[in-house]
Amino acid sequence: MKAFLVLLATGTVMLAQTPPPAKSAAPATKSAAPAAKTPAVNPLLHPETLKAIAPATVQVKFTTTKGDFIVTVHRDWSPNGADRFYNLAKSRYFNDNSFFRIVPGFIGQFGMPPDPKVGAVWEHATIKDDPAKAGVHNTKGTLVFAATGLPNSRTTQLFINLNDNTRSLDSQGFTPFGEVTDGMDVVMNLYSGYGDGADMGGHGPTQGMIVSQGKPYLDKNFPKLDSIKTATIVPAAGAAAPATKSTSPATKSTSPAAKSTAAPPKK
Repeated sequence: MKAFLVLLATGTVMLAQTPPPAKSAAPATKSAAPAAKTPAVNPLLHPETLKAIAPATVQVKFTTTKGDFIVTVHRDWSPNGADRFYNLAKSRYFNDNSFFRIVPGFIGQFGMPPDPKVGAVWEHATIKDDPAKAGVHNTKGTLVFAATGLPNSRTTQLFINLNDNTRSLDSQGFTPFGEVTDGMDVVMNLYSGYGDGADMGGHGPTQGMIVSQGKPYLDKNFPKLDSIKTATIVPAAGAAAPATKSTSPATKSTSPAAKSTAAPPKK
């Protein structure tokens, strides 16, 4: 509401011929109150808006609690998978994700967000399957989307092959879209003490609890899990790095696990 300053003028009785002093200018009225700011929209709550096409090749740097590694994406390997991964990385979806399932000699899995509200909107944001590309297999270090076993069921969960899983996973339709090109030693050293999830016969976290409670559930019950601090797209060679502002130092109720995106089956 605009605020107004009301000025009241009073009459003055003249007792002499001397003219009264000039009235001072009226004070300026207060400026209108600034318009209320529109709350920023979190793009992660709107999967339908994240539809950018990935470059033919792009790199993403993962900074984790164990160290850094870099993934190189090849869009021609699996276009739908590459596009989904590219949009997730651009929108910082992977920040604070935990590596919630590490099965030594098989796979390391991540891609469930720390915020249950974000997880809920992505649960059914599926992408279409990609046909296998000749010469591309589930070899050690390749990055692949997990699926439920049903057609066109990929959403946000991914795994890195920790071994050559060509024989066990190629035939099931898992199509790699990228590969770890630097820092595979970091990936191999991610904490694996919890093993498989409790909903898969192991002692690790259940996907249903991650869906409903998010990262607090993992931090409380599985504190040794490694996690992703940031996942950022690496600028292309020759591209100018974005300017950064210098600053002075400072003085996740959703569906049950059966409906969440499942991991690849064991060997």
